[in-house]
Amino acid sequence: MTVLTSLQVSAGLSYVIAIAIPALDAVFPVLPSETAIIALGVATAGSTDPRILLLLACCALGAFLGDNLSYMLGRRFGPWAERRFFPGGKGARRRAWAERSLERFGMQLIVVCRFFPGGRTAVTLCCGLVGYPRRRFVFATALAGSIWAVYSFFLGRLGGKAFEDRPWAGFAVAFGVTIAVSGLVEVMRRIMRSREQSGRRHAGQVESDDPGQDQADRDHLHGGHPVAEEDHAGYGRPGGPDPGPDRVRGSDLELAQRDSQQGEAQQRACGEADCRP
Repeated sequence: MTVLTSLQVSAGLSYVIAIAIPALDAVFPVLPSETAIIALGVATAGSTDPRILLLLACCALGAFLGDNLSYMLGRRFGPWAERRFFPGGKGARRRAWAERSLERFGMQLIVVCRFFPGGRTAVTLCCGLVGYPRRRFVFATALAGSIWAVYSFFLGRLGGKAFEDRPWAGFAVAFGVTIAVSGLVEVMRRIMRSREQSGRRHAGQVESDDPGQDQADRDHLHGGHPVAEEDHAGYGRPGGPDPGPDRVRGSDLELAQRDSQQGEAQQRACGEADCRP
């Protein structure tokens, strides 16, 4: 109870917490940034002081600064940041997921990643590592920080108002809601990743042809069609298949020309004699 009552809107500690913890949480994920903002909302639930808006702005500013700090680390200290935040096989898979998702969704991912565990650090660092455009990143993180701050702060205020006599109960309810939302987002992310991996495996799977079909294809390419083979085998042999008009050569051609000339001569003679049957 003493902790919550010390986080009033008039206390300077509230503004320090609102900026510092969300800013450092980006590079030190163990810090409970969401918990701190919910606690600020619960502590100020009964207040109508206009400085609440200033406190809310500080929460959004802290989130924005943290995201851009993470981006700067990835951009300027890439090898160190990769070893520090993406160690081992699990870290490599997290980075690979962040790169694929960033390429696919862009700014939408930067906004949504704040709502599932570990997503904020992985995505913002990856943006710095791959050189994501700075202007787009600044705009996306400003939007993400504002949405996250409003969501967390006013969820705490709602819990505090619902349990005015038991602020810790209000805090527990508000915190439980955030855990449920984060869990739901994480489940959806895993389902999408599973479908994506299944799609890649299905696209990369090549069905093998029937061995008999392969042999038939090879026979067709190397030996040709059986009828064509027989025709070719019999060409030039006595009694072989008819070579066809395109294959007439040598004496066969002379004989055909002679027959044609005789036929034309007979037609002319018949025409001159006015032949009748």
